[in-house]
Amino acid sequence: MGTKSPLLFASVSLFSALQMGFLARQVCLSWMAHKVLPPSVTGPPDFERTFRAHQNCVECFPVFLVTLWTCGLFFCEVTDSIGGLLYILARQMYFNGYIKLLGFYLTLVVFGTLSLLSLIGLLCQDFKCMYNFHHLLLEIQFLYAESV
Repeated sequence: MGTKSPLLFASVSLFSALQMGFLARQVCLSWMAHKVLPPSVTGPPDFERTFRAHQNCVECFPVFLVTLWTCGLFFCEVTDSIGGLLYILARQMYFNGYIKLLGFYLTLVVFGTLSLLSLIGLLCQDFKCMYNFHHLLLEIQFLYAESV
């Protein structure tokens, strides 16, 4: 971990929770706009898309938080926080796209975002592996020099 306190990814977690509150507010506004009485989750297609988009985000939220904190504590905190912010942006784009247009555009945005996050993760892991491998070689060289 780069710093002693997990300030960066704790901030991303808080920002993500605020976004989830905003998405929940969108569902409440949709309930009122379409005159659907809570706790009913069926109604006009626009309302059902809004509700389903929010539910999809809620279902992925625990996985996001666990991944964010695990990667932040054990790997690169800065890269983890940037990836978390990109995920939050992608989640907002997903929510807006799901409400307005199901289909190709939505799939393209999600696929592109996941591909970008995967590339960032691979690059970060690759640099960490090279760093660890270099230190392992130095340690082996040191042990060999001591034994000779």
